[in-house]
Amino acid sequence: MLRIEKLNKSYGRQLVLQDLTLQIGAGEIYGLLGPNGAGKTTTINIICNLLRADSGVIAINNQPVSNATKPLIGVAPQENLLYKTLSCEENLNFFAQIYGLRGLHRRQQVQASLAAVNLTERAKSPVATLSGGMQRRMNLAIALVHQPKLVILDEPTTGLDIEARYEIWELILQLQRQGITILLTTHLLDEAERLCQRIGILKNGRLLAEGSLAELRQRIPAQEILVVQTQDEERAIERAGKWGFIARRYGNQLAFWLPEHLELKEIVSRFEGIPVDSIARQPVRLEHIYIEFTDKNNA
Repeated sequence: MLRIEKLNKSYGRQLVLQDLTLQIGAGEIYGLLGPNGAGKTTTINIICNLLRADSGVIAINNQPVSNATKPLIGVAPQENLLYKTLSCEENLNFFAQIYGLRGLHRRQQVQASLAAVNLTERAKSPVATLSGGMQRRMNLAIALVHQPKLVILDEPTTGLDIEARYEIWELILQLQRQGITILLTTHLLDEAERLCQRIGILKNGRLLAEGSLAELRQRIPAQEILVVQTQDEERAIERAGKWGFIARRYGNQLAFWLPEHLELKEIVSRFEGIPVDSIARQPVRLEHIYIEFTDKNNA
């Protein structure tokens, strides 16, 4: 569905994208992750033909990106594209006309889009009267109104409570079941874990790692993460090193990568003589992988 090869973009001397290469298959949810300034927004703007790359190839459905490919793309940006004094139906009619939908077809698509995001009963309601979660769903409806093949979701659940997030997640999965391809950007790593078949980690315009969660887990030599609280961290790190445990910090937590699964009593015995307040075992999660590739201290 989407093919990007050796994409480069700079602003003056600042390199924003450096040989970015990735492919997203039809019906796939692909998560593009990275810190602020990594190049995610620039990539989206190039896909949408709002910005021209310096070099490289980018194609949607085997068509080079151009004005002709714009109807294939729907975008739900982080900031809602909503006119709050207009009703949900009026908003959708407005954007449908921009996409060139006319007459009966436009009216049918407006109703279908409202139904797709479970807002049919609020069709006549001014957007200003909707909850934050409903407004995010309306933002998604606008991206769907012209029946795109590729939908770009930029931080779709930022600022929402957990119930609203679950609603958006279910809508995204419904879109996938309908065969729509989704490019998702998010800073919520549990969101990417739940939704994405594959994940790319972008930093300084370079794709540092890519694959399914299972494939990304293979990129770090840990079977398990051990979080240790102790008043003598220096000795704990020294002792762990003797057993081949790799020390890492996650915020203010001292953690160790365990190269194999061990029984709890065996773990405790390896810190014998060191005052340990608590030991917690965690699976290797996307957050651990993400930090490893994006934290300059681990470079």
